[in-house]
Amino acid sequence: MDGIGLRSATPDDADFCFELHRLAMGEYVAAIWGWNDADQREYQQRAFDPGHWQIITVDGTDAGLFIVEDRPEELYLGRIELHPDHPGRSIGGTLIRGLIDRAHAQGRHVTLDVLTVNIRAYALYRRLGFQEKYRHGDGGIKIRMRCA
Repeated sequence: MDGIGLRSATPDDADFCFELHRLAMGEYVAAIWGWNDADQREYQQRAFDPGHWQIITVDGTDAGLFIVEDRPEELYLGRIELHPDHPGRSIGGTLIRGLIDRAHAQGRHVTLDVLTVNIRAYALYRRLGFQEKYRHGDGGIKIRMRCA
């Protein structure tokens, strides 16, 4: 899809990333742990790493977050979150297919974790060729998936 881009996050993106997380993942976090704004803001502040996070842009507008860890054996998709104003435009699928292509060109695979309650994301990952490897976390709340 034309118009999709990635830019490096900056310290000024901290509030955008927090609000995006609340909008994109809030219902899933609430379903498992309950949403506590102060706890989530503290978690976000600890995790925020502008040197390694990328902001997804669509036609020049900030639209999401893309975090990939480059590991020796794999590329780990740490987070992909899209603002609800951009549904059904294949943005996530386009970025993930690009990541899979990059990993394959390097002789590696892509892994990720998805919350069991996030059925839409799980279905997307399956369509993109990911296979469930195992469940982990308290009560098996996360599913580790891999695309070879």
